[in-house]
Amino acid sequence: MSIWRTYYHLVWATSDRTPLITDRIRLELYGYIQAKAQSLECPVHEIGGVEDHIHLVVSIPPKLAIAQFVKRIKGSSSHHINHTFLNQTFAWQREYGVFLLGGKQLPDAIAYVQNQKQHHATRTLIRSLEPEFFNPSNPLH
Repeated sequence: MSIWRTYYHLVWATSDRTPLITDRIRLELYGYIQAKAQSLECPVHEIGGVEDHIHLVVSIPPKLAIAQFVKRIKGSSSHHINHTFLNQTFAWQREYGVFLLGGKQLPDAIAYVQNQKQHHATRTLIRSLEPEFFNPSNPLH
């Protein structure tokens, strides 16, 4: 039996930052992502976000590359939403952010994701974890 403890904070946005994650879609989308992650043997610790992006705190086993996990989740979730809500065109941006967490950082990451709406409303954001501040060409931005 292999033992692993890996924690990641993933962030990605909708295509063109369009506010596609409406209340009507949110529960279906989050439920689908959690189920897909579970089928990949990746425990989801928290999922949240706002209308144009999501945050996902997840454990990914070493046998699965992070890029493959993200590709599978993003691709299958957009396909699922497009086929569940037939009048909806849903797509993600190609880019994403990934941040490695230590075990001691996990509770803070979970709390941050749980409070996304509040952080965006009050502008108490952690700049490096938000897509509007994330620049893929400059990861230190």
